[in-house]
Amino acid sequence: MHVTILYGPKKEGKMKKWIFIASLWLVAVAAQAQSYKEYVRKALDAMSMDSTEMAEKLFRDAMRVEPAQRSNAMIYYQIGRMQEHRGKLEKALESYTMGLNVAPHVLPLRMARAKLYMQLGNKEKALVDYSDVLDWKADEQEALFMRAYIYTEQRLYKKARTDYEALLKLNPAHEEARIGLVLLNEKDNRPREAMEQINAMVAAAPDHAILYAVRAGLEQTRKQYEAAEADFTKAISLEPKNIDYLLNRAALYIETKRKKEARADLDKAMELGANPEDVASMRHELR
Repeated sequence: MHVTILYGPKKEGKMKKWIFIASLWLVAVAAQAQSYKEYVRKALDAMSMDSTEMAEKLFRDAMRVEPAQRSNAMIYYQIGRMQEHRGKLEKALESYTMGLNVAPHVLPLRMARAKLYMQLGNKEKALVDYSDVLDWKADEQEALFMRAYIYTEQRLYKKARTDYEALLKLNPAHEEARIGLVLLNEKDNRPREAMEQINAMVAAAPDHAILYAVRAGLEQTRKQYEAAEADFTKAISLEPKNIDYLLNRAALYIETKRKKEARADLDKAMELGANPEDVASMRHELR
């Protein structure tokens, strides 16, 4: 009995001690969670006011409070977007990768990194990311389109065709995919099919400038110069400020030795903000 009496109060005191410690821990966790949410809220407010550097700092403060939080993946996504906006592309790539290390299956992160890889000229890594996306979500239209484009560039025409056809089955009106299939057929030694397709598209949407520009490119490769000029001119009339169409028509004029017309298009392209190096290179061909 004596032992039991001595033991009882010791056990009760120990239990009270642990309850007190647990309470302190819970208070700390609650405060930590509140602090995390507060930093995130303030960061989003800063983003809404275009204070991207402040928003990035606040997001990083939130992650320092809770470094193991899975929602940090989307914080890295937001940081990456802001870094892209500020032109810090390599930093943005780093942020997207950090986010994917936290949560590899977050599709917006994977897509953002794939797009950035494309922008940086790394098509091989972009292809890996787009393929990962499609492994998880086979009907992701942008990933299908971009992978088809990359496969076409790599001359993997059968794979490209499979992706374009899958995309058009999901969305028959997807104009970019239909144009992609036209260009694929042209490269895959199906010139008649390519021309028939683009003619049908022009007939169905006669106010879409891009269709005339695509058809003009096909006509130029066939040395149908008058038809190509007419289509480039139609595209420019529909979109007078499109620099690409002007440069493409200038290239046609250079090929057909019409220097005066080529110079006029190059001058106009420069007025609209064309890359000076591109224009200089084309002017060099006029000498």
